[in-house]
Amino acid sequence: MANNRDITIYDIANELNLSSSTVSRALKNHRSISKKTIERVNEMANKMGYTPNVLASSLRNNKSKTIGVLISRINRPFMASLISGIEETAQKAGYNVIITQSHDSYEDEVNMAQALYNSRVSGIICSLAMETTKTNHFEQFMEKDIPLVFVDRVPKDFDTYRVMIDNYSAGYKATNHLIEMGARRIAHIGGLKFRNIYKERERGYRDALKEHNLPVEEDLIQHVKTMSYEEGEKATNKLLDMDNPPDGIFSSNDTTGVAAIQVAKQRGLIIPDELKIIGFNNDPLSQIIDPGLSTISHPAYEMGKTSSKKILKHLKHSEKKSITEITFLNTEIIVRGSTKSNN
Repeated sequence: MANNRDITIYDIANELNLSSSTVSRALKNHRSISKKTIERVNEMANKMGYTPNVLASSLRNNKSKTIGVLISRINRPFMASLISGIEETAQKAGYNVIITQSHDSYEDEVNMAQALYNSRVSGIICSLAMETTKTNHFEQFMEKDIPLVFVDRVPKDFDTYRVMIDNYSAGYKATNHLIEMGARRIAHIGGLKFRNIYKERERGYRDALKEHNLPVEEDLIQHVKTMSYEEGEKATNKLLDMDNPPDGIFSSNDTTGVAAIQVAKQRGLIIPDELKIIGFNNDPLSQIIDPGLSTISHPAYEMGKTSSKKILKHLKHSEKKSITEITFLNTEIIVRGSTKSNN
């Protein structure tokens, strides 16, 4: 028997004095092979430690029963929930999942997309990197009819599946909540405006102010690159250093929202009496901070499940057409102590 290498069907065939084609069919329980032979082949395969070469099979069939996932950073709570929804749905259908990260780098995203393509994935789910402005590296999937789903951070113009929330409506609701709670000079901490989700959240913020006859002051709008805690600290300090600081902050994620709470507390401000803060995503961190951070729910798990279902449905029906399908999932306000006093 062979040592220090993978056992092949040829090794099994030699041991049993059978043809390799007979062994191959027996391992697949083909009806042309007798039950006795199938039992002999499987017994020898187990004895020799044979495992099927899934990659070789995928190269032959150009199918891998694998869904590729390309996200920005796996350590974000939103992304972890998204992946959980993707994996649960895919695995129930007999598909494996390969997870790759762009680290919000356009160059890494291009490289990871190519790696997934070379791996013969059956479909791909992607949330774009913060740096990405061009999406031509995804055209190779469309040309080969490999279903592609963009989720959350989606390109504005790309004929494929898109799963997202109504970011405009969510931004409007967040700002309107601050106004209802009594804030009148409301700041906004948002991501880079070429990323459409942050542009739409800011548009909702601006329209909510206008509809309540409140001024939109450009100095009160802070754009940050990666929406990190450190960037949230810096943006909040800049806002609170103003001669006329805000009495409300709408932050486009919970990480910067939590940073805003911490900075405000360090400065001795009473939350929510002197400063009201609302975040976005409903990350676990938003519940742990004191006071709890009011936030907009972001149904990451459901978005992951929906994305997988789009891939699986496409593969099942082998659709060969241009697709422009956008699925919107609902959001809601979760009110905590950062905007509403318990008194």
